Amino acid sequence: MSYRYMRLIVFFDLPNKEYAESTAYRKFRRFLVKNGFVMNQFSVYSKFAINASQAELIKIMVRKNLPPLGKVQMLQVTERQFADMEYLVGEKSTKFVDCGERWVVIE
Repeated sequence: MSYRYMRLIVFFDLPNKEYAESTAYRKFRRFLVKNGFVMNQFSVYSKFAINASQAELIKIMVRKNLPPLGKVQMLQVTERQFADMEYLVGEKSTKFVDCGERWVVIE
């Protein structure tokens, strides 16, 4: 059986000046973290999916938990495309691993 590993990336820009907006922002962010999303940058989170079908289920789950205001975008890419991402930083950093090798443990 051949798997095509996917990565779902969620980008969001949510208002949080009012108390209700701030509460919705925190609730959405907690939802992402609780459901296995990892923060790549502020307001950019990603989650691994074993195939496109699982990625679609994750998208449905995100849609069901959208905050009432703001903008949320989702992008689905292959794990290989995600691994080819370039990290551009001001100074050379050893915090980033830049290689195509990925180890996935599924329990």
